[in-house]
Amino acid sequence: MTLYEFLISPFSDFAFMRRALAACIALSAGCAPIGVLLIMRRMSLMGDALSHAVLPGAAVGFIFGGFALPWLAGGGIAAGLLVALLAGLASRFTDLSEDANFAGFYLVALALGVLLVSQWGNSVDLIHLLFGSVLAVDDLSMLMVSGIASLTLLWLAFNYRGLVLECADPFYLQSCGKRGSRYHLGFVALTVLNLVAGFQAMGTLMAVGLMMLPAATSRLWAGTLPGMILAAWGCGLLSALSGLMLSYHLGLPSGPAIVLFAGLCYLLSLLFAPHGWHGRWRARRHRKN
Repeated sequence: MTLYEFLISPFSDFAFMRRALAACIALSAGCAPIGVLLIMRRMSLMGDALSHAVLPGAAVGFIFGGFALPWLAGGGIAAGLLVALLAGLASRFTDLSEDANFAGFYLVALALGVLLVSQWGNSVDLIHLLFGSVLAVDDLSMLMVSGIASLTLLWLAFNYRGLVLECADPFYLQSCGKRGSRYHLGFVALTVLNLVAGFQAMGTLMAVGLMMLPAATSRLWAGTLPGMILAAWGCGLLSALSGLMLSYHLGLPSGPAIVLFAGLCYLLSLLFAPHGWHGRWRARRHRKN
Protein backbone atom coordinates (compact mmCIF):
# COMPACT_ATOMS: atom_id res chain seq x y z
CA MET A 1 0.00 0.00 0.00
CA THR A 2 1.41 3.36 -1.03
CA LEU A 3 1.34 6.49 1.12
CA TYR A 4 -1.24 8.02 -1.23
CA GLU A 5 -3.53 5.00 -0.86
CA PHE A 6 -3.21 5.13 2.93
CA LEU A 7 -3.58 8.88 3.54
CA ILE A 8 -5.30 10.50 0.55
CA SER A 9 -7.30 7.85 -1.25
CA PRO A 10 -9.99 7.34 1.44
CA PHE A 11 -10.89 11.04 1.33
CA SER A 12 -10.52 11.56 -2.42
CA ASP A 13 -12.55 8.49 -3.38
CA PHE A 14 -15.47 8.63 -0.92
CA ALA A 15 -17.76 11.57 -0.15
CA PHE A 16 -18.77 10.17 3.25
CA MET A 17 -15.11 10.24 4.36
CA ARG A 18 -14.80 13.87 3.27
CA ARG A 19 -17.95 14.78 5.18
CA ALA A 20 -16.67 12.93 8.25
CA LEU A 21 -13.34 14.78 8.07
CA ALA A 22 -15.08 18.15 7.65
CA ALA A 23 -17.35 17.38 10.61
CA CYS A 24 -14.36 16.46 12.77
CA ILE A 25 -12.54 19.66 11.80
CA ALA A 26 -15.59 21.70 12.82
CA LEU A 27 -16.04 19.71 16.04
CA SER A 28 -12.38 20.20 16.96
CA ALA A 29 -12.60 23.94 16.31
CA GLY A 30 -15.63 24.33 18.57
CA CYS A 31 -14.77 21.79 21.25
CA ALA A 32 -11.10 22.75 21.76
CA PRO A 33 -11.65 26.12 23.50
CA ILE A 34 -14.66 24.79 25.42
CA GLY A 35 -12.68 21.83 26.76
CA VAL A 36 -9.70 24.00 27.72
CA LEU A 37 -11.91 26.46 29.60
CA LEU A 38 -13.69 23.60 31.37
CA ILE A 39 -10.32 22.36 32.62
CA MET A 40 -9.18 25.85 33.64
CA ARG A 41 -12.45 26.37 35.54
CA ARG A 42 -12.11 22.94 37.21
CA MET A 43 -15.41 21.91 35.64
CA SER A 44 -14.25 18.83 33.71
CA LEU A 45 -16.98 16.73 35.28
CA MET A 46 -19.59 19.13 33.91
CA GLY A 47 -18.61 18.27 30.34
CA ASP A 48 -18.97 14.57 31.02
CA ALA A 49 -22.24 15.09 32.87
CA LEU A 50 -23.81 17.22 30.14
CA SER A 51 -22.76 14.77 27.42
CA HIS A 52 -24.84 12.11 29.17
CA ALA A 53 -27.60 14.54 30.10
CA VAL A 54 -28.59 15.07 26.45
CA LEU A 55 -29.56 11.39 26.10
CA PRO A 56 -33.11 11.54 27.57
CA GLY A 57 -33.94 14.57 25.39
CA ALA A 58 -32.56 12.81 22.33
CA ALA A 59 -34.51 9.69 23.34
CA VAL A 60 -37.76 11.67 23.52
CA GLY A 61 -36.94 13.22 20.15
CA PHE A 62 -36.28 9.74 18.75
CA ILE A 63 -39.65 8.48 20.03
CA PHE A 64 -41.53 11.29 18.29
CA GLY A 65 -39.42 11.85 15.20
CA GLY A 66 -37.07 8.90 14.76
CA PHE A 67 -33.56 9.86 13.73
CA ALA A 68 -34.69 13.18 12.22
CA LEU A 69 -32.08 15.80 13.10
CA PRO A 70 -34.44 18.55 14.39
CA TRP A 71 -36.04 16.15 16.88
CA LEU A 72 -32.75 14.68 18.13
CA ALA A 73 -30.91 18.00 18.33
CA GLY A 74 -33.85 19.89 19.84
CA GLY A 75 -34.45 17.25 22.48
CA GLY A 76 -30.75 17.01 23.33
CA ILE A 77 -30.35 20.78 23.71
CA ALA A 78 -33.47 21.03 25.89
CA ALA A 79 -32.37 18.16 28.15
CA GLY A 80 -28.80 19.44 28.49
CA LEU A 81 -29.91 22.96 29.40
CA LEU A 82 -32.49 21.60 31.85
CA VAL A 83 -29.90 19.47 33.66
CA ALA A 84 -27.49 22.43 33.81
CA LEU A 85 -30.25 24.64 35.23
CA LEU A 86 -31.33 22.08 37.82
CA ALA A 87 -27.75 21.41 38.93
CA GLY A 88 -27.10 25.15 39.27
CA LEU A 89 -30.27 25.70 41.29
CA ALA A 90 -29.53 22.70 43.51
CA SER A 91 -26.00 23.94 44.26
CA ARG A 92 -27.35 27.42 45.03
CA PHE A 93 -30.08 26.37 47.45
CA THR A 94 -28.40 23.35 49.08
CA ASP A 95 -25.03 22.55 50.64
CA LEU A 96 -23.98 20.24 47.80
CA SER A 97 -21.33 21.53 45.39
CA GLU A 98 -22.13 22.02 41.70
CA ASP A 99 -20.04 19.06 40.55
CA ALA A 100 -21.81 16.73 43.00
CA ASN A 101 -25.20 17.90 41.72
CA PHE A 102 -24.06 17.44 38.12
CA ALA A 103 -23.01 13.88 38.94
CA GLY A 104 -26.39 13.11 40.48
CA PHE A 105 -28.46 14.62 37.68
CA TYR A 106 -26.42 13.12 34.85
CA LEU A 107 -26.71 9.59 36.28
CA VAL A 108 -30.48 9.99 36.52
CA ALA A 109 -30.59 11.43 32.99
CA LEU A 110 -28.45 8.63 31.55
CA ALA A 111 -30.58 5.91 33.14
CA LEU A 112 -33.78 7.61 31.98
CA GLY A 113 -32.48 7.93 28.42
CA VAL A 114 -31.45 4.27 28.22
CA LEU A 115 -34.83 3.24 29.66
CA LEU A 116 -36.77 5.32 27.12
CA VAL A 117 -34.84 4.01 24.12
CA SER A 118 -35.04 0.42 25.36
CA GLN A 119 -38.79 0.74 25.87
CA TRP A 120 -39.68 2.36 22.53
CA GLY A 121 -36.75 1.28 20.36
CA ASN A 122 -34.34 -1.63 20.09
CA SER A 123 -30.71 -2.41 20.79
CA VAL A 124 -29.59 -1.04 17.41
CA ASP A 125 -31.27 2.31 18.12
CA LEU A 126 -29.66 2.42 21.58
CA ILE A 127 -26.19 1.71 20.21
CA HIS A 128 -26.65 4.41 17.56
CA LEU A 129 -27.64 7.01 20.16
CA LEU A 130 -24.88 6.02 22.58
CA PHE A 131 -22.01 5.68 20.11
CA GLY A 132 -23.14 7.41 16.89
CA SER A 133 -21.20 7.18 13.64
CA VAL A 134 -19.22 10.06 12.23
CA LEU A 135 -19.10 8.21 8.89
CA ALA A 136 -22.88 8.58 8.62
CA VAL A 137 -22.92 12.38 8.96
CA ASP A 138 -25.22 13.84 6.29
CA ASP A 139 -25.34 17.34 4.83
CA LEU A 140 -27.88 18.64 7.37
CA SER A 141 -25.82 17.38 10.30
CA MET A 142 -22.74 18.90 8.71
CA LEU A 143 -24.44 22.29 8.52
CA MET A 144 -25.49 22.06 12.17
CA VAL A 145 -22.03 21.06 13.39
CA SER A 146 -20.30 23.82 11.40
CA GLY A 147 -22.93 26.36 12.50
CA ILE A 148 -22.42 25.55 16.19
CA ALA A 149 -18.64 25.72 15.77
CA SER A 150 -18.93 29.13 14.09
CA LEU A 151 -21.27 30.41 16.81
CA THR A 152 -18.87 29.16 19.49
CA LEU A 153 -15.85 30.90 18.01
CA LEU A 154 -17.77 34.15 17.48
CA TRP A 155 -19.15 34.20 21.03
CA LEU A 156 -15.72 33.45 22.51
CA ALA A 157 -14.12 36.17 20.38
CA PHE A 158 -16.56 38.81 21.68
CA ASN A 159 -16.56 37.61 25.30
CA TYR A 160 -13.03 36.23 25.67
CA ARG A 161 -11.70 38.80 28.14
CA GLY A 162 -14.74 38.74 30.40
CA LEU A 163 -14.89 34.95 30.32
CA VAL A 164 -11.22 34.63 31.29
CA LEU A 165 -11.66 37.17 34.11
CA GLU A 166 -14.74 35.33 35.38
CA CYS A 167 -12.78 32.09 35.18
CA ALA A 168 -9.76 33.45 37.08
CA ASP A 169 -11.47 35.72 39.64
CA PRO A 170 -15.26 36.14 39.55
CA PHE A 171 -15.12 38.53 42.52
CA TYR A 172 -13.11 41.02 40.44
CA LEU A 173 -15.98 41.41 38.00
CA GLN A 174 -18.36 41.98 40.92
CA SER A 175 -16.07 44.67 42.34
CA CYS A 176 -16.16 46.39 38.94
CA GLY A 177 -19.95 46.39 38.99
CA LYS A 178 -20.24 43.73 36.27
CA ARG A 179 -22.14 40.49 36.51
CA GLY A 180 -20.19 37.38 35.65
CA SER A 181 -23.32 35.23 35.50
CA ARG A 182 -23.91 36.06 31.83
CA TYR A 183 -20.47 34.69 30.97
CA HIS A 184 -21.11 31.56 32.99
CA LEU A 185 -24.56 30.95 31.53
CA GLY A 186 -23.37 31.64 28.00
CA PHE A 187 -20.47 29.26 28.47
CA VAL A 188 -22.76 26.50 29.79
CA ALA A 189 -25.08 26.98 26.81
CA LEU A 190 -22.16 26.72 24.39
CA THR A 191 -20.97 23.57 26.15
CA VAL A 192 -24.40 21.97 25.65
CA LEU A 193 -24.53 23.03 21.99
CA ASN A 194 -21.08 21.57 21.24
CA LEU A 195 -21.94 18.32 23.02
CA VAL A 196 -25.13 18.06 20.96
CA ALA A 197 -23.04 18.66 17.83
CA GLY A 198 -20.64 15.94 18.94
CA PHE A 199 -23.56 13.68 19.77
CA GLN A 200 -24.74 13.84 16.16
CA ALA A 201 -21.40 12.45 15.01
CA MET A 202 -20.11 10.33 17.88
CA GLY A 203 -23.02 9.50 20.17
CA THR A 204 -23.63 10.61 23.73
CA LEU A 205 -20.90 8.46 25.29
CA MET A 206 -18.15 9.45 22.85
CA ALA A 207 -19.03 13.13 22.30
CA VAL A 208 -17.17 14.37 25.36
CA GLY A 209 -13.99 12.51 24.33
CA LEU A 210 -13.11 14.94 21.54
CA MET A 211 -13.73 17.81 23.94
CA MET A 212 -11.86 16.78 27.09
CA LEU A 213 -8.97 14.52 26.01
CA PRO A 214 -7.32 17.06 23.62
CA ALA A 215 -7.88 19.77 26.24
CA ALA A 216 -6.19 17.68 28.95
CA THR A 217 -3.33 16.88 26.55
CA SER A 218 -2.85 20.56 25.71
CA ARG A 219 -2.46 21.41 29.41
CA LEU A 220 0.61 19.19 29.49
CA TRP A 221 2.26 20.93 26.52
CA ALA A 222 1.34 24.62 26.68
CA GLY A 223 1.69 27.19 29.44
CA THR A 224 -0.65 29.89 28.13
CA LEU A 225 -4.37 29.83 27.41
CA PRO A 226 -4.06 30.63 23.67
CA GLY A 227 -1.33 28.01 23.38
CA MET A 228 -3.54 25.45 25.11
CA ILE A 229 -6.43 26.18 22.75
CA LEU A 230 -4.22 25.79 19.68
CA ALA A 231 -2.65 22.61 21.05
CA ALA A 232 -6.09 21.17 21.87
CA TRP A 233 -7.33 21.95 18.37
CA GLY A 234 -4.25 20.33 16.82
CA CYS A 235 -4.58 17.24 19.01
CA GLY A 236 -8.29 16.92 18.20
CA LEU A 237 -7.66 17.28 14.49
CA LEU A 238 -4.82 14.73 14.56
CA SER A 239 -6.97 12.31 16.56
CA ALA A 240 -9.88 12.71 14.16
CA LEU A 241 -7.74 12.19 11.06
CA SER A 242 -5.93 9.19 12.54
CA GLY A 243 -9.13 7.65 13.90
CA LEU A 244 -10.89 8.00 10.56
CA MET A 245 -8.02 6.33 8.70
CA LEU A 246 -7.88 3.49 11.24
CA SER A 247 -11.63 3.09 10.95
CA TYR A 248 -11.43 2.95 7.15
CA HIS A 249 -8.45 0.60 6.80
CA LEU A 250 -9.10 -1.72 9.77
CA GLY A 251 -12.90 -1.67 9.87
CA LEU A 252 -13.05 -0.18 13.38
CA PRO A 253 -15.95 1.92 14.76
CA SER A 254 -15.09 5.52 13.91
CA GLY A 255 -16.05 7.25 17.17
CA PRO A 256 -14.18 4.92 19.55
CA ALA A 257 -11.16 4.91 17.19
CA ILE A 258 -10.97 8.72 17.32
CA VAL A 259 -11.33 8.83 21.10
CA LEU A 260 -8.80 6.02 21.62
CA PHE A 261 -6.23 7.87 19.52
CA ALA A 262 -6.89 11.02 21.55
CA GLY A 263 -6.41 8.91 24.67
CA LEU A 264 -3.11 7.61 23.31
CA CYS A 265 -1.94 11.21 22.78
CA TYR A 266 -2.94 11.98 26.36
CA LEU A 267 -1.09 8.98 27.82
CA LEU A 268 2.07 9.76 25.85
CA SER A 269 1.85 13.39 26.95
CA LEU A 270 1.64 12.32 30.59
CA LEU A 271 5.07 10.75 30.13
CA PHE A 272 6.93 13.01 27.71
CA ALA A 273 5.29 16.47 27.68
CA PRO A 274 7.06 19.47 29.28
CA HIS A 275 4.46 19.52 32.08
CA GLY A 276 4.27 15.74 32.33
CA TRP A 277 6.36 13.22 34.24
CA HIS A 278 9.55 13.65 32.18
CA GLY A 279 9.37 17.44 32.32
CA ARG A 280 8.94 17.47 36.08
CA TRP A 281 11.76 14.93 36.47
CA ARG A 282 14.09 17.14 34.41
CA ALA A 283 13.07 20.18 36.46
CA ARG A 284 13.83 18.41 39.76
CA ARG A 285 17.15 17.18 38.41
CA HIS A 286 18.05 20.70 37.26
CA ARG A 287 17.27 22.14 40.71
CA LYS A 288 19.43 19.52 42.40
CA ASN A 289 22.36 20.35 40.14
